Amino acid sequence: MPQGSLQDAVSNIPSFTDTNLLVGFDSSDDGSVYKLSDDLAIINTLDFFPPMVTDPYLFGKITAANALSDIYAMGGQVRTALNIVCFPEEENAEILGQILRGGAEKVLEAGGVLCGGHSISDDEIKYGLSVTGVVHPDKIMYNNRCNIGDKIILTKPLGVGMVTTSYNAGAASEDSYLQAVNSMQRLNKYAFDIAKKFRIHACTDVTGFGFLGHLNEMVTPGHSIQVESENVLYISEAKRLAEEFLITGGGTRNRQFLENSVDLRNIPLPIEEILFDPQTSGGLLISVHSDDADALLDALSDQDPECCMVGTVIPRAEKNIIVV
Repeated sequence: MPQGSLQDAVSNIPSFTDTNLLVGFDSSDDGSVYKLSDDLAIINTLDFFPPMVTDPYLFGKITAANALSDIYAMGGQVRTALNIVCFPEEENAEILGQILRGGAEKVLEAGGVLCGGHSISDDEIKYGLSVTGVVHPDKIMYNNRCNIGDKIILTKPLGVGMVTTSYNAGAASEDSYLQAVNSMQRLNKYAFDIAKKFRIHACTDVTGFGFLGHLNEMVTPGHSIQVESENVLYISEAKRLAEEFLITGGGTRNRQFLENSVDLRNIPLPIEEILFDPQTSGGLLISVHSDDADALLDALSDQDPECCMVGTVIPRAEKNIIVV
């Protein structure tokens, strides 16, 4: 759903005053955090959606990786997961079996336990996970605790939204599709396991609100973020797709919502579209101390050469984000 619609909806939810709720829905963070004791808190998150690829096994893996990502974005470790299933009664049950197998394998890879779930009949297939993780209360990764001078690192290339949508319509290449698929099914666990060894101050992941939408959630009234657009890596064919206006409705909605928050300074239109493109199971955005930034990028690049340093946290400017 568009960010604006969601903000309007949650504004009607009663506020909760339990002091053990360390992170709730009011902060637009990646998951909720509830403290159980001085050294233990649980992270709860939930994600599900219809297929973005036609292979049911691959769909299950990508969807699970997307749901699990929020635990890592909050600085935690995965413990348990529950399936969420919407499935047509007339559809072949073997398809559902492949979806569930793909999801379960990703939970296993994450070190978690799949405990069960809930299913309903629906006209359209939808699948996802409710995930519980754990974190020390002092080690929570909030999405908006950046320090001025921090560098922002992105751990996966952009463009998977327009690539997968265009591929399903016969307008993108097999090579680009495989790049997108391989990126989407890769757990963010590995990037965060490296990042947590450095002085990182904030973290989030890039999903449906796109690169700029989730970066915007990292901004507070005390700072802005400047993006060096030439440093942002993306699937190469995404630029050609954007030039031909093969973009998504979600990207257009992201642009509309962020109109007053982002200052785009002479950025080519195709690159703008990539920066607004909604992602599925995108990479982490990590705000790291400037003195650690190069070392962290080197360490991440040993695992994945598509990590990139994309921006800097700066003193408050007129708008939340400046893209140069």
